[in-house]
Amino acid sequence: MTARAYTVAFEGVEARLVEVQCALSPGSPAFNLVGLPDKAVSEAKERVRAALQALSIALPAKRITVNLSPADLPKEGSHFDLPIAVALLAALDIIPRDEVERIVALGELSLDGRLIPVAGALPAAMAAAVEDRALLCPKACGAEAAWVGATQVLAAASLEEVLHHYTGRAPIIPAEAGEVTRTRNPRDFCEVKGQERAKRALEIAAAGRHHLFMVGTPGSGKSMLAARLPSILPPLSAVEALETSMIHSLAGLLTEGGISRDRPFREPHHTASMAAIVGGGRGAKPGEISLAHNGVLFLDEFPEFPRTVLDTLRQPIETGTVMVARANAHIRYPCRFLLIAAANPCKCGYLSDPSRACGRAPICGEDYLGRISGPLMDRFDLRVEVPPVAFADLDLPASGDPSATIAARVATARAVQTRRFANHPEARVNADLEGATLETFATPDAEGKSLISRVAERMGLSARGYHRVLRVARTIADLDGSDQVRKPHIAEAISFRLSSATGGL
Repeated sequence: MTARAYTVAFEGVEARLVEVQCALSPGSPAFNLVGLPDKAVSEAKERVRAALQALSIALPAKRITVNLSPADLPKEGSHFDLPIAVALLAALDIIPRDEVERIVALGELSLDGRLIPVAGALPAAMAAAVEDRALLCPKACGAEAAWVGATQVLAAASLEEVLHHYTGRAPIIPAEAGEVTRTRNPRDFCEVKGQERAKRALEIAAAGRHHLFMVGTPGSGKSMLAARLPSILPPLSAVEALETSMIHSLAGLLTEGGISRDRPFREPHHTASMAAIVGGGRGAKPGEISLAHNGVLFLDEFPEFPRTVLDTLRQPIETGTVMVARANAHIRYPCRFLLIAAANPCKCGYLSDPSRACGRAPICGEDYLGRISGPLMDRFDLRVEVPPVAFADLDLPASGDPSATIAARVATARAVQTRRFANHPEARVNADLEGATLETFATPDAEGKSLISRVAERMGLSARGYHRVLRVARTIADLDGSDQVRKPHIAEAISFRLSSATGGL
């Protein structure tokens, strides 16, 4: 007879159910593993053999065949160890076959039988819940998987514990969900002296998830301002926390089973490859734009990134998803992130500084910022120049609101948007407005419409730029507590669209 166990194979954030079939038949002793396994899965039979020997369980002198079905689905990762071992124990009639068929198992085995944590426990638990099965996983993954709540999670420290559970000697107590954590950001906006316009731009960006481009001389405070953005962002909602945690679970970034309500803040170096930013590599893993889902992607020294890497951001910014296409995999990942980019005005950095002379002006700035394509620059809702702070001003007391005050305003604006889009699931924040919803919620009054029409005609505003101005104006109106988008809101949105350092509109 054939014993069956179940596990999952990951396709992006989705976990597809895999049936692990184990059959014992007469013939020359052998242990064959079929079903399109990769190298790590093929080596599982040796780890399983050693783990069983550690429990004093000898394999019979028969032909053992393990099939991973569907056979045409590529199987990758070491998490197949545990389901193969469980299916084999069921085929040997050591544990009940009907009990094994009611679980989804994943976990890596050490040679002494210990269960080693693996990535992807959270999406695996969701797949188990859909199939109305329990999840069997390593103990270190239990708190993470238990967050699903819709399925029982059995977390074992070793294969011996699994054996004792299914033979009734020592049942495993179901795992409980880990802690919900929020990290207090020690960086506060009240520490920043000056830069009031940049602070205002960051507040608008946080309130409506609008992409922001900052240009300024070296040392003017661009990175310092961006590092304080998390201190004013609202916490993740329950749905957003689960979405983000599933991606981080696949990447192995969840620690101690805790799910954070803090929004991700990713800041890759400008030497990062396209696969690191967009996703790909072995197993088509999520990239930085997906790891920043529902959070912030900060790209410092923006023009220093390879142009091919920068231009791959254009489509994900518009769609909120990215398709990682490889010869053997087509994986879709969500990537709705807030993009904050920072750049110097030119290669030497002092093109816009009146106290220093740039020897190659204006060619230096044109060549440097020219590395950013026009279509990509058009996708930034806000553009702001960050001037250097005078030394005399550094001795003055800090000015402006603290992060807690700004965060309260941002939270109020986000709450307004949540109520506004309650019946429009395609939009969560103002940056998602398009089509009919944009016309419904962001149409300005007569004076505002007249102003934006004149600007569009005189400055050559593109259709995308026109819509982005309306979205930003809607967010400014929300921060102002206004139901109607008015002329001052349009004027401020246009002022952030105009920037001499980035070539105007």
